[in-house]
Amino acid sequence: MAILEGPMIELKQTVVEDIKKEVVAFANTEGGTIYIGIADHGEVVGVDDVDETSLQVSNMIRDSIKPDVTMFVKYSHEVMDGKDVVKITVQKGTDCPYYIAKKGLRPEGVYVRQGSSSVPASENAIRRMIKETDGDTFENMRSLNQDLTFEAMAAEFKARNVALGESQMMTLGLINADRIYTNLGLLLSDQCVHTIKAASFEGTTKSVFKDRREFSGSLFKQMNDAYSFIDLYNKTRAEFSKLYRIDRRDYPEEALREALLNSLVHREYSFSGSTLISIFEDRIEFVSLGGLVKGLTLNDILFGVSQCRNEKLAAVFYRLKLIEAYGTGIQKIMDSYKDSEKKPQIESSDNAFKIVLPNRNVLLRQDALNDNEKLIMELADKKDAISRKDVEALLSVSQTMAGRLLKQLVEKKMLKAVGSGRKTKYMRFTHKLTEIKN
Repeated sequence: MAILEGPMIELKQTVVEDIKKEVVAFANTEGGTIYIGIADHGEVVGVDDVDETSLQVSNMIRDSIKPDVTMFVKYSHEVMDGKDVVKITVQKGTDCPYYIAKKGLRPEGVYVRQGSSSVPASENAIRRMIKETDGDTFENMRSLNQDLTFEAMAAEFKARNVALGESQMMTLGLINADRIYTNLGLLLSDQCVHTIKAASFEGTTKSVFKDRREFSGSLFKQMNDAYSFIDLYNKTRAEFSKLYRIDRRDYPEEALREALLNSLVHREYSFSGSTLISIFEDRIEFVSLGGLVKGLTLNDILFGVSQCRNEKLAAVFYRLKLIEAYGTGIQKIMDSYKDSEKKPQIESSDNAFKIVLPNRNVLLRQDALNDNEKLIMELADKKDAISRKDVEALLSVSQTMAGRLLKQLVEKKMLKAVGSGRKTKYMRFTHKLTEIKN
């Protein structure tokens, strides 16, 4: 009886490299059978040595396909038209997607069966197979990129005197039992695809950029680069109490540190967008993707209740003593503002989490303003520049009083005058406090 190629049958006249592709495709789809010794059109040509042919194919499959698929492949000997034929039966595997090791978890390495052909799987199909096999936990899934390096991670571990080798990487979950890199490995590798976007703005809105950066690479590199950027804008104000000088930074360093670590450890990495850090004159905002873990509320978070989205990532940061324990970060942020009138704000939506840290020194300066001055500053926040007539109309005061109020705000370094005479405009003063280089 003639045998023809189909969705579950592949014919090979001799042992060729393409056999690896066929095995991968069958293991990723519904299984199938490969006959060696039969030409494409169905003519039985046979093989010279059944055992040698079976061994050759067995070695090829064992050495060239990941994860290990050998338990799903069986070899048998059949005689057709008086000639020896090797029959290779491939079952659908339980660790899909299988792939050719040299090509990796990419379309050129992952094949599926379509009709009588084995074709490259799409990236979406690969991700779907990974999710079905590895579950929904992002950090445990196999990384699509297996060509990873860990220079930044190694430097961080070395700086903190923590050992890092293959055994530690397996224990931490960067490598799975099949020695395949996981998504956690990808996040901590130099090839991490997720980024942090940071920007500083003039005033209190996003109308005018002062600076913007995008930090990439290992999460450890992003952590250090982003903190250095933030620290540039964390100025120090010098106050004097009698003969004593007191230095006070705009933002508590512990609050900045915890907000940054929170945005890295707790974000939802199955989303492709960037973590956002926005620096204004009166606040810093940290926005990370992924709302609260299902079942938690904002009140739960403020009470110290924590359900970590990325438990293995948090465990790595804990081992390096970057975080102390689950659920303490938000409380540390709030405690660092215990002596400030205005407190940090925490907001959450279905797909995002925001921490807003107020600039303590700006608040001190604004607390010293009277009611009319506060109204003028609110107007200045809404407009690029204001005039004396704007103040007259806002407060229903005389020209002289409007001029006096504006002069007071200039002297308090809240506004700066641009121009002269009737054309004078007033804009927010960007350095409201006495600053000392960090």
